[in-house]
Amino acid sequence: MPFEVGIDRLRLREVFTISRGSRTHAEVLRVRVTRDGVTGQGECVPYARYGESLDSVRAQIDGLADGIDRQALQAALPAGAARNAVDCALWDWEAKTSGRPVWELAGLPAPEPVVTAYTLSLGAPEAMRDQAARNAERPLLKVKLGGGAEDAARIRAVREGAPRARIVVDANEGWSVDEYNALAPEFLVLGVTMVEQPFPAGADEALRDMARPLPVCADESCHDRASLPGLAGKYDMVNIKLDKTGGLTEALALRDAAVAAGFEVMVGCMLGSSLAMAPAVLVAQGAAVVDLDGPLLLAEDRDPPLAFRDGRICPPERALWG
Repeated sequence: MPFEVGIDRLRLREVFTISRGSRTHAEVLRVRVTRDGVTGQGECVPYARYGESLDSVRAQIDGLADGIDRQALQAALPAGAARNAVDCALWDWEAKTSGRPVWELAGLPAPEPVVTAYTLSLGAPEAMRDQAARNAERPLLKVKLGGGAEDAARIRAVREGAPRARIVVDANEGWSVDEYNALAPEFLVLGVTMVEQPFPAGADEALRDMARPLPVCADESCHDRASLPGLAGKYDMVNIKLDKTGGLTEALALRDAAVAAGFEVMVGCMLGSSLAMAPAVLVAQGAAVVDLDGPLLLAEDRDPPLAFRDGRICPPERALWG
């Protein structure tokens, strides 16, 4: 096979809960490509919400032609986790082969540390207050919500626990129009600056005719550049995740296209290791919101891991990626 594919099951520091369920491990797929004695690597997180599994992603990668390059890869696989892992592995291989970092190969300025959110998992208000208090010194908190009457109480509790932190919230497609209209004014008073994907993808047309005092970010509704025309007039921001775009190549192109179309940019992640976050650090330069905290939620990580300092994620060491 042209690519070596392995599956890692990484323990989380604590149970992580969103509106769709709870997890104790992150299951990730690592890809290695070795050519001319040089090995590059990448990682992806198959996501059932998008019809992906570890087996289906592995099958996509196993079906690739030997010697495929990044340009041919864009047409060979659709946007998604499989293309992401291979694309990032090929970028890493190119960097190691050339002796030049990926940012230079991509024509980008040298990356710098950027502030990243830290995610508070969904729970009862009291539990979320405790989570917030333990992380009160972090500059940016992302709060998972689940819809229903308790969401307002959850945000009040988080604000009590972390009175100075900036807050963004993720509804994970769990709100109705009435819930947005009821919650947005109170959230603004509590210092919430954005809500991610309040309505289900494919059922978000109501956003087009709504006042959006609390800015709305597209996550499940935004995958690659082909998504952008359908988001105009409905969303204020787009969340770029490499597992949705199908890798760094499309993520950089999506970022440029989104900015040109007038969207603000968020750069997010699935629940993965430092290897998955490393390419996203390049996309995150200059983003309005960065949410690359996956390694902080793990009890075990890659060696060497990404460094996190003072609420910021640092660019990767080349021994890790790029």
